[in-house]
Amino acid sequence: MKENVHPKYYQCQVTCGGCGNTFTIGAAVPQIHVNVCGECHPFYTGKQKLVDAEGRIDKFKAKFKNYQSKVAAK
Repeated sequence: MKENVHPKYYQCQVTCGGCGNTFTIGAAVPQIHVNVCGECHPFYTGKQKLVDAEGRIDKFKAKFKNYQSKVAAK
């Protein structure tokens, strides 16, 4: 087996830029900065914003109906 093939293994310090949370993992780099972690990500915290797609469709239909009535009046 070849020697000196694998990278050095570090106890990596991960820092979240969103909430400031820090934790340690094993990695090939000594430090990692992330924008979002499991403590502040909306999917994991349950603070997810649901999109009201039906409301958007209704708005579009109302606008389109209004446009059709204006075209028919001309």
